Amino acid sequence: MDRVRRRELEDIKLSFSRLKWYEWLMASVMVLIALHAMLRAFISPSPGGNPPWLTAVNFVSAVAGVLCVFFCARAQVSNFIFGLINTLVYIVYLFYWHIWGTFALELFLYLPMGVIGWLHWARNRDKASPERTRARRLSLPANACVALGVAGFTVGFHALLLCLARLDRSFFPASVSWLDNGLVLWLDAATVAIGVTATLLQTLRYREQYCWWIITDIVTVALYIAHFDAVYLAKRSIYLIVAVLGLINWIRLSRQNGENA
Repeated sequence: MDRVRRRELEDIKLSFSRLKWYEWLMASVMVLIALHAMLRAFISPSPGGNPPWLTAVNFVSAVAGVLCVFFCARAQVSNFIFGLINTLVYIVYLFYWHIWGTFALELFLYLPMGVIGWLHWARNRDKASPERTRARRLSLPANACVALGVAGFTVGFHALLLCLARLDRSFFPASVSWLDNGLVLWLDAATVAIGVTATLLQTLRYREQYCWWIITDIVTVALYIAHFDAVYLAKRSIYLIVAVLGLINWIRLSRQNGENA
């Protein structure tokens, strides 16, 4: 146990030591936005907005989430530590605002897969850089099958959410109009479908995860524009930037490793 703990601490130290200046800058911006939102909520609460305690949750999620995506973009095993923290606090946020599709995604997929992914990455470390896992890549036919699966999942899950919304109008907060709910339903369904796919690819160490993370980050940014939240909008915007950088880095790493599937 002590040996595992030492390895985890060493992974975290190496991960922080290799952050670039622009990553420190983005992390600082995220912290300042989340801190400002939290302080403003405690000093002058806004009716219909996030309650003060939820802004504190947002602050933890913002910091942990940004660190997770930075480290994942480098294929560093330590990303899962911060990813699990982010998932746990984000579940609370989604439950409060009744964003059920993404709530289910976080609770039943991201949480257990975070643990599984952590173990799998740790067992497939890069020999040259032990704090990092070995990157892989999918073949063209496999990518086509994945895309078809995502499209079918989105349509099916949207139909399920639509049925639930029609059965119970309280499925959404009263502050959100029925017209807006139509947009939220599609965005929520797409987020779930793409999130499932990207998470599975991430767990299995495929670089194509970042193609889907880029798409889901675009979708989620649109979701938080429709249902405005400054902290999560800023966080997801940073996710989008880092996903592009991550795709570039994982392409390089997968070519070095020469692992195909």
